[in-house]
Amino acid sequence: MMSTIFSKRAALAALLTGVAGVLTYGGIAKMSEAKPPQGKQQQESQAAEVDPAKLEKATFGSGCFWCSEAVFQQLKGVQAVVSGYSGGKVKNPTYEQVCSGLTGHAEVIQVAFDPEQISYDELLEVFWQTHDPTTLNRQGADVGTQYRSVIFYHNDKQQELAEHYKRQLEKEHAFRRPIVTEITAFEEFFPAEEYHQNYYDSHKSQPYCSAVIRPKVSKVHKVFRDKLKGKSDQD
Repeated sequence: MMSTIFSKRAALAALLTGVAGVLTYGGIAKMSEAKPPQGKQQQESQAAEVDPAKLEKATFGSGCFWCSEAVFQQLKGVQAVVSGYSGGKVKNPTYEQVCSGLTGHAEVIQVAFDPEQISYDELLEVFWQTHDPTTLNRQGADVGTQYRSVIFYHNDKQQELAEHYKRQLEKEHAFRRPIVTEITAFEEFFPAEEYHQNYYDSHKSQPYCSAVIRPKVSKVHKVFRDKLKGKSDQD
């Protein structure tokens, strides 16, 4: 019996064609109608509660940004999460260009966080534990350089913390295979198309969201219970 492969490419193709059944690898398709993210106003209202001058930024690539976005949105102190592209050589790339592998971009999320509520160290802890940092240019069924594991540091302190954490994980043999996560200086971030933003909350019934993203969110709720937003923060 053929095993089901839940890939991001297939999820987009299914969304376009209305396919609600089993997903297999499909072609990359461009969304013809961008559905506004349901949580955009929520993120803006949360960000307004904190002085923007006090916020810091973190940029992580851990495979599909739909997954990463859903994970980090759960954390207290995180004021906004935007899906986008970093690490490439083309200005303002489209999703299709990034998926070609020719632009050099990685799918990333840019996190605006309040360091008085959650530290960069804590964000790194969540980053390392919610994806596989040992698979080169791949996360599950999503394959390509755009899905590479990468940390784009914004300052010397972030670089120091990221490299220290990676060394500790390697020293303790936390993973069965070598860590391939890149740690490189941040240069530019390009927000992804609107239909990618707040994807999980807008499409929870999709097979990809149920099979791939929901288990990651559930793990965050189980492992990082003390770091979660309270109900009032999520309303």
